[in-house]
Amino acid sequence: MNLPDTQHGTQHGNPPAVMHMMGDLMIPDERVLRALHNSRLVENLHDFEINVLASLITVRYFEVKEFIVELDDDSLKDALMILVEGEVEVSAMVDKEQVSLHLESPGDLARIISFVGGNMMNISTSIKVKRDSAVLLLQRSKLETLLHSHPSIVYCVMRNLVRYMHGVARRKNAEKEEMSNYFYRMHGRY
Repeated sequence: MNLPDTQHGTQHGNPPAVMHMMGDLMIPDERVLRALHNSRLVENLHDFEINVLASLITVRYFEVKEFIVELDDDSLKDALMILVEGEVEVSAMVDKEQVSLHLESPGDLARIISFVGGNMMNISTSIKVKRDSAVLLLQRSKLETLLHSHPSIVYCVMRNLVRYMHGVARRKNAEKEEMSNYFYRMHGRY
């Protein structure tokens, strides 16, 4: 899944023609890299830094109607999930509050709370696969191995996660406002 090394200042290289198998489906690395770029985690990283980060990421395939509970799966513990293709529903109980995410577009992220320090909170997660899916998994412990050798990669990934969450919060706030306006017929919109 590595990008070719190019000059230090370039942002994107041509992905190799390597393929990953998912049942009868062939998933080219191009799709994997597109999902990584769509997630915006690699924003402001150079190709060689993306290569370093990509070497830490594993690809995992889920079959339709598969149901995974976090406690039974060590590969998901503290892992950030990035959708490559398919459709996955992630439900979590975070300190007695139900949270659900529907991943359907390449680059959609889930398990952010677990990734950034979920061991400080009581989180139980389940994953329901709606369509055969491929996801990228980045475990926090693997990213932390770069703290001394490549701190700028860790910094950019974490900064990009904060930006992603800020975008989600803004969208959810706008949706809440829209629903409030609809129910209470405020601001003369309805």
